Amino acid sequence: MMDWRDLEQACRECNRCGLCATRKNVVFGVGNPKTDVMFVGEGPGEQEDLKGEPFVGPAGQLLDDMLSIIDLDRKKNCYIANIVKCRPPHNRDPLEIEQDACVEYLYNQIELIQPKIIVCLGRIAAMRLIREDYRITKEHGQWVEKDGVWMTAIYHPSALLRDVTKRPETFEDLLSLRDKIQKLHCNACV
Repeated sequence: MMDWRDLEQACRECNRCGLCATRKNVVFGVGNPKTDVMFVGEGPGEQEDLKGEPFVGPAGQLLDDMLSIIDLDRKKNCYIANIVKCRPPHNRDPLEIEQDACVEYLYNQIELIQPKIIVCLGRIAAMRLIREDYRITKEHGQWVEKDGVWMTAIYHPSALLRDVTKRPETFEDLLSLRDKIQKLHCNACV
């Protein structure tokens, strides 16, 4: 396992898949690496690629609003990362070969952070981290424990921008997350 600085440097120099050829920036992650609560999305979009930070466009603003509802803040008490660290062309879903090339970086981040809770943002992250056949429309908000880490998935903020009818369900999922944070006495409560 690499330390935090070496891991970030390895990501910035990565050329394991073709996404490195078109990236502007590696999007390593953002937040408090000493938190108990980690959010994982699928991959950076155009705005994230330009800025080098996950979830900074309209979906990022919505995510920040969602976090604030349950007293989380990306700079203070949670950490946000993605399965892949480079933008897939035209914001398409990352291919399995791209995920395979990059996911070890995420696993290393998880090992360094040692979160008590991982929230998958959308189906791609849930299928990679929770279960290959995960169905976000049927299983969002449900909790599973894997290797001592509590995991759930909620709709990706981009999906909520496209379909506002999913927002009430997501609000309930956020309340469930807040309850789990309190029940586990996570440092995100501080």
